[in-house]
Amino acid sequence: MTDRDVTLSSAPTPDRGDVVVISVDAMGGDRGPAAVVAGMAESAAVNPDIRFIVHGDEAELRRLVGRRKVLAGRCDIRHAGGVVTMEDKPSQIVRKGDGTSMWSAIESVKTGEAGAAVSCGNTGALMALSMLRLRKLPGVNRPAIACLWPSTNPQGFNIMLDVGADIRADAPDLLQYALMGASYARNGLGLDRPRVGLLNVGTEEHKGRAELKQAQDLILAAAEAGRFDYVGFVEGGDLPSSRADVIVTDGFTGNIALKTGEGTAKLVGTLLKDAFANSIMSKFAAVLAMTSLKRLQKRIDPRRVNGGIFLGLNGTVIKSHGSADATGVSAAIKLAFTLARSGFQDRLAARVAQAAASAPGAEAAS
Repeated sequence: MTDRDVTLSSAPTPDRGDVVVISVDAMGGDRGPAAVVAGMAESAAVNPDIRFIVHGDEAELRRLVGRRKVLAGRCDIRHAGGVVTMEDKPSQIVRKGDGTSMWSAIESVKTGEAGAAVSCGNTGALMALSMLRLRKLPGVNRPAIACLWPSTNPQGFNIMLDVGADIRADAPDLLQYALMGASYARNGLGLDRPRVGLLNVGTEEHKGRAELKQAQDLILAAAEAGRFDYVGFVEGGDLPSSRADVIVTDGFTGNIALKTGEGTAKLVGTLLKDAFANSIMSKFAAVLAMTSLKRLQKRIDPRRVNGGIFLGLNGTVIKSHGSADATGVSAAIKLAFTLARSGFQDRLAARVAQAAASAPGAEAAS
């Protein structure tokens, strides 16, 4: 079995049937269950093959789901009285999380009832519970969250990881991120030999912390066995460029970069709107450029690429942005659906284990 056995397309897998069940934590987001259910409805409206197991307060969910005709007969509501808040510490949730909507959503993946789980909730708690209930893949020391970053590459996106699963990452962890990211790029973006870059404060060899220099040596040594090309250190300006397909960094740096990018996209949108509303002539110009503006808005809208993938676990978990609205939730659900339907998790797990075992430095990474 090779990496190219897997593509992130929506074509049905013959032995899996057409219907895919997604487990949804309805209570974790900043906007509450109303936004989550609205996102489910958006997904259901364009995808007749999707079903949901939705977890949370049963009375409230029945009321919200009942208002959406498109969800009729397509939701299995599971009551979970507890809610994981953004303020909860992961260690507390690991000990007392049983009975929360987040725990219940992950449990549906563990038991095989659902092909993937989606949550807008506390990232640290979601990763901690996912590791507790699903366990790590063999050979993986520290799972990572991978996100899609709009870029000038032909595929339209780069992959960056980690973007917040864990603020720490030593050299062997960064090597594992490179292996997992390259495999995901091969499968998800259809790249035969992805280019991997290591995020640093400069591209010069002498720059950066000691662990980055050690990681560079490990990643370079693993490139041939991992079937990727290592392009060296990359800077923040390279994130949306065509220099690399996979950007490897620690979760602290990656999360800051991700949220900075999202904020910049919103700022650009606001500034464009203000500029075109400045005068009669600018408004006229906006009308003439409407098609191009809508295309730009769609390209830089962070809601449409919402959804980070937890890589390195025995199950597919998608972390949606905590402040996601219906459009953002729908994007995360679409990603979960695509991954679950393609059989991506099983084949990715096999590839990651194979690459990690065969790559130079694998013993240090494990």
